[in-house]
Amino acid sequence: MKILICNAGSTSLKFKLWDMPALTALAEGKVERVGSANAVFHYANDGYRIVRDDLSIPDYRAGIAMFLDALCAPEGGALASLSEIEAVGFKTVLAKDYYGVHLLTEAVKAGMRAYLSVAPAHNGPYLEAIDVFERLLPDAPRVGVFETAFHRTIPAARRVFPVPYEWYEKYGVMRMGYHGASHGYIAQKLAGRRRVISCHLGGSASICAILDGKSVDNSFGFSLQMGIPHASRTGDVDVYLVPFLLEQGLTLEQIFDGLGKNGGLKGISGTSGDIRDVDAAMRAGSARAKLALDVLIAQILRYIGAYTMELGGLDAIAFTGGIGENFAPLRCAVLEAMAHMGMVIDADANENGRGERLISAPESAIEAHVIPANEELMVVRSTYELISSK
Repeated sequence: MKILICNAGSTSLKFKLWDMPALTALAEGKVERVGSANAVFHYANDGYRIVRDDLSIPDYRAGIAMFLDALCAPEGGALASLSEIEAVGFKTVLAKDYYGVHLLTEAVKAGMRAYLSVAPAHNGPYLEAIDVFERLLPDAPRVGVFETAFHRTIPAARRVFPVPYEWYEKYGVMRMGYHGASHGYIAQKLAGRRRVISCHLGGSASICAILDGKSVDNSFGFSLQMGIPHASRTGDVDVYLVPFLLEQGLTLEQIFDGLGKNGGLKGISGTSGDIRDVDAAMRAGSARAKLALDVLIAQILRYIGAYTMELGGLDAIAFTGGIGENFAPLRCAVLEAMAHMGMVIDADANENGRGERLISAPESAIEAHVIPANEELMVVRSTYELISSK
């Protein structure tokens, strides 16, 4: 069975074509800067690679069509016909009343639209991409693997917010938890360790406490705004900032732009939300850039401390995501701060190693791992299981 996985961002598209149940990746692609006149298109298949830049890709339809054309191209194509695609899976984020793996029916899409205000940067792009695939591949069932699924095991004491209880009953206000595919993959990779903390650190970032392979806490809240600082989202802040800043003359739009688009690493550093830019500015002597990194590390450690208490100890910690996998100084700072817990870092493995690896020393009381994210693998497995059961 050929299954295509689509990961839709606010200005990007990622694709991966799989042959199931063999779990063989046949081709992959990426479109960056969707909606611009200088978009970039990547495509790879069994040694064949193309990169095209300065393209005009005005919308998701154009980006998806470009990838589908590449799949069937005489040179580098992986398919003879698009009819070979038997399902399309999406790493969907949030839908009202739908938390697991579902066919993307009109009811499920309505649930996604109901939470557009909670996850505007995620649900909007996915709804658009789903509609495009409905038109381009009408015979291929579309499946949503929602990021909240892995976190349904979080106990009520950590899921329910201390707000009026009727908000929970009437509106479903509670800790949802996200990055489920990523944290679920870490849980599988470290299945032999009972108490695990997973650190998904990237443009969007979260910490997850995993006990016996199940999520028992996650730093995200009802929305993806909470938790540790993100690239351009603030993470945890006092909700009373909103009325205070309104009194100072800011508009609601300006406040939410600050919280959601100009906060996090970008907001503190004054550079961008990209850790490479922050690091370069820090090396050039920027105190603000150093502060941005220090704030991120401090918040990561705050959650690690809390989750270690919740788990009753710690057997392993894992770093994943773009920053978690590729930025050794952050990992070093976090692990060195855990020395009092018996953590001993393998400096060479941390700084010079590549790919999946152990970065703690043999004598360390806690294992530390770098595990490259593989969310697409989790999504394709779930999509295949659902389609096969029908």
